[in-house]
Formats: sequence, structure tokens, C-alpha cells
Amino acid sequence: MLKMQDVSKIYRTDLIETYALRRFSLEVSPGEFVAITGPSGSGKTTFLNVAGLLEEFDSGSYRLEGHDVRSLSDDARSRLRNERIGFIFQSFNLIPDLDVYDNIEVPLRYRRMPAALRRERVEEVLVQLGLTARMRHLPAQLSGGQQQRVAIARALVGRPQLLLADEPTGNLDTIASRQVLDLLERINLEQKTTIIMVTHDPALAARARRKLHVLDGRLIDPRASAGERAQG
Repeated sequence: MLKMQDVSKIYRTDLIETYALRRFSLEVSPGEFVAITGPSGSGKTTFLNVAGLLEEFDSGSYRLEGHDVRSLSDDARSRLRNERIGFIFQSFNLIPDLDVYDNIEVPLRYRRMPAALRRERVEEVLVQLGLTARMRHLPAQLSGGQQQRVAIARALVGRPQLLLADEPTGNLDTIASRQVLDLLERINLEQKTTIIMVTHDPALAARARRKLHVLDGRLIDPRASAGERAQG
């Protein structure tokens, strides 16, 4: 599914080079649910942006579903991102003047999918996420938990193989956070969707099948021995 080997990402100014990722290596198999924790500025979001083909990297290799990412053209990268990857953000990123139905439909319009098929896909995820009664509501008319469910529906409507979630419960209260995690667990188990979730909450991270930690742009696997971590 996803394999990064010694990936480095450097942000440069005239005087300073800052490593956001430093020899970052990770392999994620199809159907895994992986949680990544770490302090602010540790490289978690940069990793998600690279994994989601939103940012390029400076060195190393990255293969996604068998594709060597660095060898792809911009169009091929965009197509792979749009067809294979779903994104969930902390800030929801819903379009405020579009209702729930239209927000969910947006990525399918980018694919130029026929109207009948778009309608079928949108109605399917509306039912799946319990949003049918809210389909003509604007984002401002929804609670935070409902807005995040819309964001998840938008990510799922394209039937992605990989779901990337960046602090998906960061703006939610405790009850709504648990409901979102329940939903992600169900998606992972029932649809076999691969999920990589970044979170600051250790209680939420513990619910993933695999937990990793990022520190100073490096990946730490708690299951590895001390000797193996030292080599990383």
C-alpha cells in the first residue's frame, strides 16, 4: 500500500535549513489502522502532506500502491491523489455556502463522474454516516461533530484505498471525538480502508491497531527494540 524509505523533507530559508522529516521510513499494509503521535512541530503533518501527495520531498523513496511517486507527472500525481486518497482535516474544510449534499459531491465533480453515479455515491454515504436528514443544511447549521461526519463522508464518497486524518477530533468535545473514532474503526473494519491518523490524544491513538511516534522528523516504533530505534 504505502512504503517510504529514508524520506527527508527540508524547509530552506536564506540562512537556515530545517528538517521536517529526517530519513523517515514507514511501511503500511492494506487495511491497517495506524495512529501517529508526537509534539507540535515534530513532522506529523508534513508526513501526511507527503503521504497524500500534497508536498514533494527532497530525498529517499516513496511508493504508493506500487507507484514510484517521484517518477509520476503532476497530472498522474493529481489523479492518484483524487482517486485513491481521502483526506480528513481538523478544521473540516467544508465550503460554507454549499449544503451537505453538495459538499460531499465536490470530489466526484472533479473526477467528471456522470451525474447519476454521483447521486448514487452521495446518497450511499449520506445513509452510511446518518446524514440524510441534514443533506440540505449548510455547515453553519451543523454541530462540530456533524461537520466532521460530513468531512468524512466527503473523503469516503470517492471510495479511497487510503484515508489520511490530520487531528480529526481536534475541534470536537469528548463525546463527539469518541463517535468519530467509532466511525473510523467501523470504516476500517467493514470496508478494509487503510487509515493513517495523526492525533495528540493518546487515548484515541490507543484505539488504532498500530501506534507510532514522531520526534524531530524521525519515526519511532514503540514495538521496536532499543537497538533498532537507535539505528534509526
